[in-house]
Amino acid sequence: MKLTKNRMVEDYMSTAVITLKEADTISAANLEMKLAEIRHLPVVDAKGRVVGIVSDRDLLRHVSSLGGQPIPIASIMTRRVRTVRSTTPAADAAQMLLDHKIGCLPVVGDQEQLVGIITETDFLSIAQHALRGIDVTEGAEDR
Repeated sequence: MKLTKNRMVEDYMSTAVITLKEADTISAANLEMKLAEIRHLPVVDAKGRVVGIVSDRDLLRHVSSLGGQPIPIASIMTRRVRTVRSTTPAADAAQMLLDHKIGCLPVVGDQEQLVGIITETDFLSIAQHALRGIDVTEGAEDR
């Protein structure tokens, strides 16, 4: 079995990312997460730069208190978002998730624009394949 020692975030990240704007509502974010079966939504500005992130836990804490009012996602999003580059070693990204007890890292480009996301689920999939003896590097260049 090959080791994944030199793999980068770009080898495992998702590039089809659903995003929100700060003015989007909590209920809209909740619907997006449910429909897409995801747990994290990056919030971006007009230039596509990450300005926040919302998790399913954030929504669970606030969705019951909406009272029918459209509340902007900006009021509950986490503004201090840790990000990585696509060229960050995957092992370093996994360590960041562990160290900071977070579930995802938005991946940003040279102008800080969102280009992808890597999640704890991505790393669990890698671990599951490795534990089964499946070469997790095969086809990684094609992703």
